[in-house]
Amino acid sequence: MKISQVISNTDKKQFLEAAKIIYKNDKNWVCPLDNDINNIFNPEENDYFNHGLAERWILQNQSGELIGRIAAFIDFKTSAAENQPTGGIGFFECVNDQQAANLLFDTAKKWLVSKDMEAMDGPINFGERDSYWGLLVDGFTHPSYEVAYNPAYYQQLFESYGFKTYFKQEGFHLDVTKKLPDRFMKIAEWVANKPGYEFKHFSWKEQDKFTEDFAEVFNTAWDSFKENFEPLKVEYIRNALEKGKIIIEEKFIWLAYKNGKPIAIYLMYPDVNEILKYLNGKLNLYTKLKFVYLKKRKVIARARGVLMGVIPEFQNLGIESVFIMKIAEVMKEKPQYKEIEFSWVGDFNPKMRKIFISVGSIPAKHYITYRYMFDRSLEFKRYPIANEN
Repeated sequence: MKISQVISNTDKKQFLEAAKIIYKNDKNWVCPLDNDINNIFNPEENDYFNHGLAERWILQNQSGELIGRIAAFIDFKTSAAENQPTGGIGFFECVNDQQAANLLFDTAKKWLVSKDMEAMDGPINFGERDSYWGLLVDGFTHPSYEVAYNPAYYQQLFESYGFKTYFKQEGFHLDVTKKLPDRFMKIAEWVANKPGYEFKHFSWKEQDKFTEDFAEVFNTAWDSFKENFEPLKVEYIRNALEKGKIIIEEKFIWLAYKNGKPIAIYLMYPDVNEILKYLNGKLNLYTKLKFVYLKKRKVIARARGVLMGVIPEFQNLGIESVFIMKIAEVMKEKPQYKEIEFSWVGDFNPKMRKIFISVGSIPAKHYITYRYMFDRSLEFKRYPIANEN
């Protein structure tokens, strides 16, 4: 076997091709857009390069056929907050061969060690946690946009190498054709009607105020996760909205206010994978026209709930229930949507899990984020689980 660092344009194309080879007979897999993957490793597109490093490799067999790939990266902001400096691996693809997997893992480990890392998490993303995070271990059905999907045998490849479970994740599916539980609706309506509360969906006309309020809530709500927290910049949100303008539904994005102060956010978007599965990763004039055509045909029947956040002083007051009630009302206006996937919820966040269970959603997919300690004699510590209260 031959492992090579991704350097040339040919190497970059092979990095993309490796995934297409692994999944060529998998009817559920949806090929990400080539540009989306390339941009993750482009310092001009990915802000994480301002405080991190990334490297990639491809693996070939003796006949020169692609049989795997891997990426390794370091976010120096988060690595410094760990008990030991910790990097990450991701975009791992491999044939069902432990020797091949070990060579990929070893190569990533060697690079991370050379950068003074003492552990690696994986599979994770060189970017936000809501994309390409964790290994799918149960629920091998349609993947939502930027949600992890992989063959079932990957779990054995990771665990045989020595990776241990750092935390578990669940993806919840909600059938929006069914009525929400009466008890839940009563609570949501009571909260929505409390004096001083206001719930507003996003609109392009007010996007400047929205982005500022969204960033304020996000940076306050997620600051408690200090070791993994990356503050959002207003400009980043604006750019993300512009890039997704063709697909964004205004009433899928919500903010909550108390006496005019932004206190909570909810972000959801149509599951664009239901269109991307017809494009094979390409975005050119023909596929753009095809994208627009399929969107007008309303082939997208799923939405993906990406995040829900409430600033600490307003947590446990039922704000989240109002968001879900509002979304349920919106879905009545858009009958082409049949399902919402809330992904993902970590086992370290039992409060959020309770919320999704209370509305009738079911845990349909399970993931694991692993950690591998380079010094095998050190004590392994799992990610701490928050108090449910």
